[in-house]
Amino acid sequence: MFAELSSHAAELRQRLVAFMDEHVYPNERALLTPPPEKDRWAPRPLAMALMEKARAAGLWNLFYNHGPEGAGLSNLEYAQLCEVFGRSLAAPEIFNCNAPDVGNMELLAAYGSPEQKDRWLRPLLSGDIRSCFAMTEPAVASSDATNIETEILRDDGDYVINGRKWWVTGAPSHRCKVAIVMGKSDKSGPKHKQQSMILVPMDTPGVTVVRPLTVYGFEHAPLGHAEVLFENVRVPATNMLLGEGRGFEIAQGRLGPGRIHHCMRFVGLAERALESMCRRAESRFAFGSRLAEMGGVRQVIGQSRCDIEQARLVTLKAAWMMDKVGNKAARNDIAVAKIAVPTLTGAVIDRAIQVHGGAGLSQDFFLAEAFAETRFLRIGDGPDEVHREALARVELERGK
Repeated sequence: MFAELSSHAAELRQRLVAFMDEHVYPNERALLTPPPEKDRWAPRPLAMALMEKARAAGLWNLFYNHGPEGAGLSNLEYAQLCEVFGRSLAAPEIFNCNAPDVGNMELLAAYGSPEQKDRWLRPLLSGDIRSCFAMTEPAVASSDATNIETEILRDDGDYVINGRKWWVTGAPSHRCKVAIVMGKSDKSGPKHKQQSMILVPMDTPGVTVVRPLTVYGFEHAPLGHAEVLFENVRVPATNMLLGEGRGFEIAQGRLGPGRIHHCMRFVGLAERALESMCRRAESRFAFGSRLAEMGGVRQVIGQSRCDIEQARLVTLKAAWMMDKVGNKAARNDIAVAKIAVPTLTGAVIDRAIQVHGGAGLSQDFFLAEAFAETRFLRIGDGPDEVHREALARVELERGK
């Protein structure tokens, strides 16, 4: 089913591996830990310097296939490169392949007007700014997006936005300059035509980053997640994306690729966790034996290899289907990966934590933060239950 990497993609992968070894792994802790004496949401000179190195090395916008700003990779090719830099939580930003900017850039490329692309897409592709995506709300069950209560109402030549959002990834960053906000522009229309998406500059009066949110205690600075309040926020009507009532249409186009990109990265994260588990098992002794000689430890190592291979194959199949039939037609394969991969990766990381003992829970290893990230994605981009329900409908219809 899966073709080998093209010579171009294979050469990029080789350079990516070398860049990770030389620049990312040695600086990983510094990249993930904000200096205590400075604003944790401010740009970090080390990260900015590595971004420049990555761009100069041609390892930039690897996900992007809408124009010359990217590397011209297929989804299947990108998946195999994404696995490489997905091994480190610090790496996606270095290569301008981090969420939510990837999804927002895909969205602007597909649905943005020429003026919107010029103002926001170009600086995002250049890494000059960051962005955020404001959809989930604290007051309603946002897994059903028809519940969203934020208002986007027309007032002459403007739109006025009122609402409260949370889990707005990237909003705390000082480099975040624009939010894509989903809200209701017509409460009386058809259920899936009431929602719209609009571009809101973060410095617009009435936009307030209320507080950062933690994931199991991790702030994920300098990007992070936040609760954001929109109070009588006024933006020009030209900031509307695609048109009123097109929010659901845009959301489905954005979330498909975003979901699979997380899965691509998680395969690399799981591989690294297994490697760490094996090193720990070989180096530690308990009750007169190396951990690697204990049957229980060997069982979890073997099971972890099985889990990783499953995660990789469902991810590659989804990427291959996206290339073959398009994102919309591949939605069931994307859903399978979205359900399976964070769960399988989380299980591997959890076993690695157990083998590391108390050290696995600490900041001395990447495992605790990696576990928090994989657990988060079983809810982020739509909870697993929603995707299972969608798959069940397809299977039941197929059985008729």
